[in-house]
Amino acid sequence: MGRGRQKAKDAKIARELKYTNHGGDLRDLERELTSHAPTQTVTRAPETTPEPADPYVDRWATDDED
Repeated sequence: MGRGRQKAKDAKIARELKYTNHGGDLRDLERELTSHAPTQTVTRAPETTPEPADPYVDRWATDDED
């Protein structure tokens, strides 16, 4: 199928999805979403980088003295 036909088909499907009533019970959905216990959040330890002994040392500098 060419790009024009595919685009028209996609537009037709999108239009059907947008304008048709799928019979969803919004109250039932609301009950389902609010009836569950709160989920546990996973907490990670913050990533830390070791601090150099001397805070004024440039960590990107090279130690080569040519």
